[in-house]
Amino acid sequence: MKYFTPFLILLLFLVSCGGGNNDNSTKKTSKKCAEPKFLYGICIDSLDVKEDCVKKNEFLANILQKEGVSYNTVNYIDRNCRKVFDVRKIKVGNKYVFLTTRDSIPTAKYWIYEIDRTNYAVFQLTDSIAAWKGEKEVITKVEHVGVEIKSSLWNAMAEAGCDYSLILELSDIYAWTIDFFGIQPGDSCKVIFEERYIAGDTVPFGIGNVLAAYFKNNGEGKYAFSYENNGRMEYFDENGDNLRKAFLKAPLNYRRISSTFSEARLHPVHKIVRPHHGVDYAAPSGTPVQSIGDGTVIAKGWDKKGGGNYLKIKHNSTYTTTYMHLKGFAKGISQGCKVKQGQTIGYVGMTGTATGPHLDFRLQKNGKYIDPLKFKSPSAEPVKKENMEAFRHSVDTLIRVLKRH
Repeated sequence: MKYFTPFLILLLFLVSCGGGNNDNSTKKTSKKCAEPKFLYGICIDSLDVKEDCVKKNEFLANILQKEGVSYNTVNYIDRNCRKVFDVRKIKVGNKYVFLTTRDSIPTAKYWIYEIDRTNYAVFQLTDSIAAWKGEKEVITKVEHVGVEIKSSLWNAMAEAGCDYSLILELSDIYAWTIDFFGIQPGDSCKVIFEERYIAGDTVPFGIGNVLAAYFKNNGEGKYAFSYENNGRMEYFDENGDNLRKAFLKAPLNYRRISSTFSEARLHPVHKIVRPHHGVDYAAPSGTPVQSIGDGTVIAKGWDKKGGGNYLKIKHNSTYTTTYMHLKGFAKGISQGCKVKQGQTIGYVGMTGTATGPHLDFRLQKNGKYIDPLKFKSPSAEPVKKENMEAFRHSVDTLIRVLKRH
């Protein structure tokens, strides 16, 4: 049996390890601390996350008590946190989150209710009960899309994967210059717009501003550029003229024009030839009718000559409009009241002498009836002269982008 002295043992150990100066010797490693995770501004490293949404017939008490929150806490939140958010207004389908402790018996520490896609309310359920509002970080990206219309603008934009709100925004921008019921195959549209993302998400939740657009309708191209004028964001063409006109193109969303302006029309009921100083827009009964411009209601009532329920609006010293055969009037509409452009003033009907539901719309200029379909509305205020250089610089850049796509 061999015995080894302590010195020999140490020597054997050093040899087996390759010596103390070997490059493969053990080195100390440093570990980086993990970044803390936050949700709704709260560190969740020691908390569990439970997500759900408000279901039908669920209220605050149902939601909180199923997570073990006491009735006293529920009652306190209901009574004392309304200035932050009134919990009586929670909506079915809205998301909420519980942040709970990881104890043997988990305790709900926070309840977060998402008011909408970006805003939320936090309710602290333990220690001192408190509540506050928060807002998710929103990232805006500039996107562009170009479509050729084969059947309708709606179908073309939908096929391109566009949010329906972009289509509505375009119809608002061009409401004064393009008749969207006159769009036909072969027309096209290009748009530069903002998409909004919640930070961390890859799918947008909505659109921001439309920065620029080019709409080709009936062979004529029409630009629209977003620009702040007099503290108000509006849309202008490439020359700085405002796309917002004094009047809307039409007072309603109609199915078809059933009768046009004429000095000699065969009346469909009386079967006699007489002037028809308006345009008949056929539309379902109850379709909202809008004032085509700001003005004052100067007449409201029943037209004994066959017009049924009617309204007359004076817009300025030059123009007056009349809306006839209404089923009824919008709430708050009375003689002498002020109305805004696009405000609902009544609803399509067939009161008076009419063979079907429609709106008889009439336009007067200096007291004389004129054809609404041939009328060219004056523009609103253009870009100010002192802002034209900056406007043109912005427009030139956007036009180059639109032409590239």
